Amino acid sequence: MKKIALTGIKPTGIPHLGNLLGAIKPALKLSEKYDARYFIADYHALNSIKDPEILTEYTMEVAAAWLACGLDPEKVLFYRQSDIPEVFELSTMLMCFAAKGRMNGAHAYKAAVAANLEKKKDADKGINMGLFTYPVLMAADILLFDADKVPVGPDQLQHLEITAEIARAVNFNYKKELLKIPAPLTTDKTLNVYGTDGRKMSKSYNNTIPLFAPAKKLRKKIMRIVTNSQSVEAPKDPENCNIFALYRLFAAPEEQEELAARYRKGGMGWGYAKEELFRVLDRELSPYRERYCKLMQDKKQITAALEQGAVRAGKIAARKLDYLRRAAGFAK
Repeated sequence: MKKIALTGIKPTGIPHLGNLLGAIKPALKLSEKYDARYFIADYHALNSIKDPEILTEYTMEVAAAWLACGLDPEKVLFYRQSDIPEVFELSTMLMCFAAKGRMNGAHAYKAAVAANLEKKKDADKGINMGLFTYPVLMAADILLFDADKVPVGPDQLQHLEITAEIARAVNFNYKKELLKIPAPLTTDKTLNVYGTDGRKMSKSYNNTIPLFAPAKKLRKKIMRIVTNSQSVEAPKDPENCNIFALYRLFAAPEEQEELAARYRKGGMGWGYAKEELFRVLDRELSPYRERYCKLMQDKKQITAALEQGAVRAGKIAARKLDYLRRAAGFAK
């Protein structure tokens, strides 16, 4: 049997180009090797999104985005966290094995405390228990579905370490391997996707290229990419150019060679390079854009995919929780 890989997807709005290359495509590729399971972490989002309409819309948008980019709910498990009540029962059980001192040192909580102290406010001002216990809920997400591997970036690695610690504490207490110890799934390659200002593409920098923007808006975004003041006649270095860095992620090898030669020869303005980037980007993104728009126009398809996943995920979760409840003395 294939090992299980679990990916959590936080609903924070429509993904951008960096999300596609750095998260969505690598995560979807896991289904080739693993029993891939994907869930929308809407309860995690509740820490920062309290408006029900916004949370619902973000959930639909991110589900549509992943479906449009190739997630097949018939071949992988795709569900919404809030549809699986066993997650929250397990989270309560795990609280009893999670060390508070470890929670005090969790990155998100420490950062929030540090921000308050810097502003000379009370250390815990504005911090809710959802943020403080975020690592325990994440542990429940992972342990309930017996994940062998969890794709994580550097900022999430600590949470996976906490998950493993909690699982070991449970196993030690009951003298049984009740919970599988998950391992991080990382990559040695760091994919740098640069935004319109040359920094890493991020919503916090307001430098993103939207994934499903209409062609006109996409072109407008690309035309705003920051460049230097070299003249049209001057030769240019493709290896030190924001435009070419994005271009090579989508262009065919022969296209890359041709444009790189134009750079080095001189006589090419930045407008031409941006038009070439728009051409290959629009070619890549237009199928995704078309599928996304169709899904958002008929959200019944999205809802059906999530409901189908909830039924399948619910059966797995119920079996696991029944086993854990019996081990803990809650059921006979």
